[in-house]
Amino acid sequence: MPQKKTPYFELRSGAVDTLHFVVKTPELDTLRTELAQRFEATPEFFAGDTVAIDVRRLPGDERVAVPALAEMLAEFRMKPIGVVANTEQADWAVVGGLPRLDSQERHERRAPRASREAEGATETAVESVQTAPTPVVAEAAVIASTIIDKPLRSGQQVYAKGDLIILDLVSYGAEVIAEGNIHIYAPLRGRALAGVKGKLDARIFCTCLEPELISIAGIYRTGEYALPPDVQGRSVQVRLVDDKLIFEPLGLK
Repeated sequence: MPQKKTPYFELRSGAVDTLHFVVKTPELDTLRTELAQRFEATPEFFAGDTVAIDVRRLPGDERVAVPALAEMLAEFRMKPIGVVANTEQADWAVVGGLPRLDSQERHERRAPRASREAEGATETAVESVQTAPTPVVAEAAVIASTIIDKPLRSGQQVYAKGDLIILDLVSYGAEVIAEGNIHIYAPLRGRALAGVKGKLDARIFCTCLEPELISIAGIYRTGEYALPPDVQGRSVQVRLVDDKLIFEPLGLK
């Protein structure tokens, strides 16, 4: 017998765009240390974002305490919504009230990032993926660029879902954040954070680079370390190569 249609809700299958926290070690203390190092300068990176805990890349028979890991991620202002695990891991991984999620990674993303600057550091990769109960084909949303045509003073912050274009000064203490690329046609003296949802191919373009902090997909460099003379105060593009920030002069006159 067909169910009576209601105007108040519907149940539909669909894809949920979220982040994966890819676990590669069961050592919670190591994970906490790496998280703190990576995000101490940018605590708003994943504030309030939902994440799926992905344990499929744990080596061998190693297990991680999923409930404790979920609590830790919450301390870093992430919201775990489920666990991605293979069949052999399901018995121990799907605990603590978090459901098991099916996952289909986006094909255009490259392999997970290698460990950061310290040799032997444990990677905690955060990748953009799709989770869904059934395979679904969805069209990518087109996000317009955000344009700011006035100076940004200390304490001001701008966040863009797509690319961010700045046409005036970014002062010391100001912060510009984008999920896509950042273009600054003026001096950058504050903070610029591109690809904040894990977009590894994001770039930052600036006509006068004098930053307090520069970051792409969570990999950052602060102004405490002097930039090379050929990029300090000059027209530069910044991109990621093998988990390292690369600063390249643009040669603009």
